[in-house]
Amino acid sequence: MLGLATIDLPAKHRRPRRQRIPSPPSHLTIATQAWWKGVVRNYFLEPHHLRLLTLAGESWDRCQQAREQIVKDGILQADRFGVSHAHPAVAIERDSRLAFARLLRELDLDAEPGPAPSRPPAIERR
Repeated sequence: MLGLATIDLPAKHRRPRRQRIPSPPSHLTIATQAWWKGVVRNYFLEPHHLRLLTLAGESWDRCQQAREQIVKDGILQADRFGVSHAHPAVAIERDSRLAFARLLRELDLDAEPGPAPSRPPAIERR
């Protein structure tokens, strides 16, 4: 099982010392709970950010569950006619991976600011 990395943060992103750190959701795996705690400990997150972080943890766990099922059953499964098809967990893994990546991007947890986001040119009025 892949682990989630921890990151060092600049002082401006760190959580103020006196603010209460919430507990991670109990339905997350132990490894994901540790990652969740690390992020909450190092960042000041508003309540809506905590929800996004929880969704990211759930997406990670779901991706790992799907990966384990694929390893157990194989990537292909035969239908009732003997025709091979992708295991249903392949789509679950893909969707969960995409959701995790998008949620992390939405949380913007990078330690150092990256390049400015690229946006299409604004539409000008006549």
